[in-house]
Amino acid sequence: MPQLPLLLVGGSGHVGRATAAHLNDTQPDLPLLLGGRDRVKAERVASELRLAEGVRIDLSAEDLGLGDRPVAAVAVLLNDERVAGLRFAQARGVPYISISAGVAEIAPEVAGFVHQPTAAPVVLGTEWLVGATTIPALCVARAFRAVESIRIGALLDEQDAFGPAAAADLERQTKTMPAALARRAGAWVWRTGDDAQATFAAVDGTQMMASALSPHDILGLAMTIGAPDIEFDLAVGESSSRRRGEPMSTEIILELVGEDHAGRPLRTRHAVVHPQGQMPLTGLGVAMVLERLVGLDGGPPTPPGLYFPHQLLDAERYLARLELTGGTFVQLETL
Repeated sequence: MPQLPLLLVGGSGHVGRATAAHLNDTQPDLPLLLGGRDRVKAERVASELRLAEGVRIDLSAEDLGLGDRPVAAVAVLLNDERVAGLRFAQARGVPYISISAGVAEIAPEVAGFVHQPTAAPVVLGTEWLVGATTIPALCVARAFRAVESIRIGALLDEQDAFGPAAAADLERQTKTMPAALARRAGAWVWRTGDDAQATFAAVDGTQMMASALSPHDILGLAMTIGAPDIEFDLAVGESSSRRRGEPMSTEIILELVGEDHAGRPLRTRHAVVHPQGQMPLTGLGVAMVLERLVGLDGGPPTPPGLYFPHQLLDAERYLARLELTGGTFVQLETL
């Protein structure tokens, strides 16, 4: 029986192209539907890929404008204010992942799942770069008996590629949302005003001016590791590689403080770096989640449930794929 296509809503954008490229590499016989508002653009992008077709998506229509066309899974890579992609996926009983909704915006998706919990797996995918932060942090945490604090600093180079959807997401989550979620002394708090401004050291030690952000990593790390203090800050500026005279990159700095398994104080500092910027990491995460949902990674398809990406992705497999794409996960000196 032929494999049904995966539908990428927003598939003609930067993240969609990166996701489709990863899937082309790992699943060469898998058909893809690249959905966009502009069919001509979607068809143009699809023509550059293998077994890809560009289609026009209408988020105001219950069938997204696709009629009865069957799909194996749905990935929504842009801000879907109507939650149309989720309704479409649940109506057809196929897996769903979105990567746009921030912490303060997940209520419609959660409500959609609560009312149809057995329809299909639903993935709240707005972890920073879809697994590139939480999965490495969970790996680092293995060295700790107890983690007291986790501080994450993400650096986007100002020369990095931002499609319209990604730019709108960043604008919405950093400037129009009133506050950013954090955990302090075990309590959930909202960072506002001066408290929402911070600095962190980039890979090369340069202090970066940053603003508070609350991707789903904060929630996932709190639930899995139990650290009472967790914060996430985002800086947009010159990356360490560009300061060295090299092309731009993207960086994620992970700082964990606590006790090792012998009860001794432990402080670690690690970095995830990709020399091609944010899109290869985001596309990798979406591709690997889709592979896991549908069972294309050799395991059984994921059963209905509500998930974060880090709950679905095998850490060792993820880090191996990260390295294959040119990314690195390295330990840094503590400051």
